[in-house]
Amino acid sequence: MTGKIPLARVSRARQFPKWSQIREVVQFKKPTFGLTARRLENALTIEHLRRAARRTTPRSVFDYVDGAAEEEITAARNIAAYRRVTLRPDALHPVAEPELGVDLFGKRIAMPLVFAPTGYTRMMHHHGEAAVARVAEHFGVPYSLSTVGTTSIEDVRAAAPGGDLWFQLYRTNDPATNELLVSRAEAAGYSTMLLTVDTSVAGKRLKDVVNGLTIPPTLTARTILNISMFPAWWYNKLTTPGIGFASLSGVEGNLSSEDVARTLFDPGLDFAALEWLRERWPGKLLVKGITTPESAREVVRRGADGVVVSNHGGRQLDRSAATLDVLPAVRAAVGAEATVIIDGGIRHGQDIVAARALGADAAMVGRAYLYGIMAGGQDGAVRAYEILADEYQRCMQLLGVRRSEDLGERHVALPRAWSAEFPGT
Repeated sequence: MTGKIPLARVSRARQFPKWSQIREVVQFKKPTFGLTARRLENALTIEHLRRAARRTTPRSVFDYVDGAAEEEITAARNIAAYRRVTLRPDALHPVAEPELGVDLFGKRIAMPLVFAPTGYTRMMHHHGEAAVARVAEHFGVPYSLSTVGTTSIEDVRAAAPGGDLWFQLYRTNDPATNELLVSRAEAAGYSTMLLTVDTSVAGKRLKDVVNGLTIPPTLTARTILNISMFPAWWYNKLTTPGIGFASLSGVEGNLSSEDVARTLFDPGLDFAALEWLRERWPGKLLVKGITTPESAREVVRRGADGVVVSNHGGRQLDRSAATLDVLPAVRAAVGAEATVIIDGGIRHGQDIVAARALGADAAMVGRAYLYGIMAGGQDGAVRAYEILADEYQRCMQLLGVRRSEDLGERHVALPRAWSAEFPGT
């Protein structure tokens, strides 16, 4: 520089702000009273709920929910598949007043989400299946009760009298038991039956074996010691009705846990089970546990209204394909008219966006709401739904999509599809 440019000095005049001015720029958060309420308020993601569940639940119970079969490869693949998705937004599309709802089996549901069937739910928290059904009814999404649920078919209906309830059937090797379960679900006004077909034998979940959380239970001293460190969990279990397979309570013979295991896992399961159920059940029928287009095509041909693309959350056959990876092929195999639902690995609202865009009518979540219920009972299940719905809506809007019905393949890309469309990337 050849010379300095004369500039006026910066004013250093100061003034102290008034309290009213401070309040305009600093918002003080109101305190939240209650440990559970604070825990749920601080949970911003499903992973946060998962971490809270680990802190509030005995290790054996948490591992039952969080774990999977063998080396847990399939469970990890399910989650990783969603992380590989690339989102592709449409620019300059109005997204005010988003419409999350979709039509499923002729009913309008709040968003493309179904609460999946999960066994032993009252073991995770004494509120159990009834609470989850109430949450689903409140928000306007279906809830599916498991054959091995710890709340009966009738009690779940009483808890959610206006809810869209589905029943997940493990077809047993006892025809009388099958008829009893189906007739009770029909009498209680359940709309949809899920026939699970990936449990001809039980998957081996090593964490449960180590913890002794097997059928029948073989609890170890270490497991009992760990459970004793959660007095609130113990208190709730001791002061509420005992945990059992509530919907099997009417079966003759007062089945033990070991009897139930022998009954539910049927190596002789075949297409005759589907054909019997199609003839017997007057409502909608989905086959759950489908991971190949060939199987999907065949069950629809034999009368199913659709399929649930599922590998049981990685809890049965390990090293099977991630459900998201096979979803497009399954959709192509069954066509546009059949219903396709997907489960496994869904931890974020963006996962539901990806599933919907790649061909699913809706996504089914189990672990996500179980983390919530372990962290905070019924209110935790509410929080899980709120997190997923908020993430789903925000993702839709950032994609330039106002309605769930408008999500399509152009909005997402799996790695291979992306490379084919954009060579060299």
